[in-house]
Amino acid sequence: MSRTANGRGGHGRTGGTARRGTGAPEAGETAAELGEFGVIDRLTGERFQPEQTLLGPGDDAAVVAAPDGRVVATVDTLVQGVHFRLDWSAPEQVGRKAVAANLADIGAMGAVPTALLLSLACPGDTSTEVLDGLAAGVWDAAADAGIGVVGGDTVSADTLVVSITALGDLEGRAAVTRSGARPGDVVAVCGQLGWSAAGMAVLRRGFRSPVAMVAAHRTPRPPWRAGPVAARAGATSMIDTSDGLLADLGHVAAASRVHVDLSSRLVPVADKLRDVASALGGDALGWALTGGEDHALVATFPSEDVVPADWVVCGEVRAGTGVTVDADRWGGSGDPGYLHWR
Repeated sequence: MSRTANGRGGHGRTGGTARRGTGAPEAGETAAELGEFGVIDRLTGERFQPEQTLLGPGDDAAVVAAPDGRVVATVDTLVQGVHFRLDWSAPEQVGRKAVAANLADIGAMGAVPTALLLSLACPGDTSTEVLDGLAAGVWDAAADAGIGVVGGDTVSADTLVVSITALGDLEGRAAVTRSGARPGDVVAVCGQLGWSAAGMAVLRRGFRSPVAMVAAHRTPRPPWRAGPVAARAGATSMIDTSDGLLADLGHVAAASRVHVDLSSRLVPVADKLRDVASALGGDALGWALTGGEDHALVATFPSEDVVPADWVVCGEVRAGTGVTVDADRWGGSGDPGYLHWR
């Protein structure tokens, strides 16, 4: 991919055909030593682009096919010290994590991803090892999803910031929004709950195992492919658990003007999660209900009969407002969900 950038306003925009830059930078260089276009070259390089990428990095903007005629778009930003720590996660894991958050959002709309854009802000002393690792994580995650990284932006900053924009296609279906839940619907989840929170609790104690929990925090693997499946099955609303099951169902309840009640005995709490909670003195159910960054999908369906396989029914929608667990407001351990600036 080209290292061409327009440079307007101090922003180097990647956005043409694939070719390599002039010579690979030496190992151990920094972002400042590479320079703006060198960083862009490092992040893009010669990479695979799928057929829906009509014009990839190298111009002022990319061109991506939109067969449906509508484009689903979302953006998610990861800030060092807020969303990740490089003493806990390798740069490649951070890149994968950034992509995962966006794929979950695309899936939660009932769409399939078509392309990604990567924006990177970093200090001048950021090493090429970090840049290469981030790029590898982003591109590998994109390849797993069958999509390409078609453009982006690079800027200098005091801390490392990774921002991904994802585009998606609805394949002719209506978007599944947060506002479609109706009284009488059932609530179902797909994916892991509480694993990322448990992994963070393990890391905070200075441990690196159980490996599965730590991996879930470092590189969540959302079941985004289950989103279109749910849409085809007739899901009335859907969201991903970026901030926690209770908090995100709260968004559904508010948008749909309904009351969501979960059953604690039906909320899927893995045995491994209970084991970690027992070892650390944590609350497995609390992690499952309030832990964020698992990016599981939660949806409402008109009846249990249409809930797809791999989804677990764990509650129901009623008339009213808010979210409860066993008909009571959540009173267990943990905040109901993560909020910035709180």
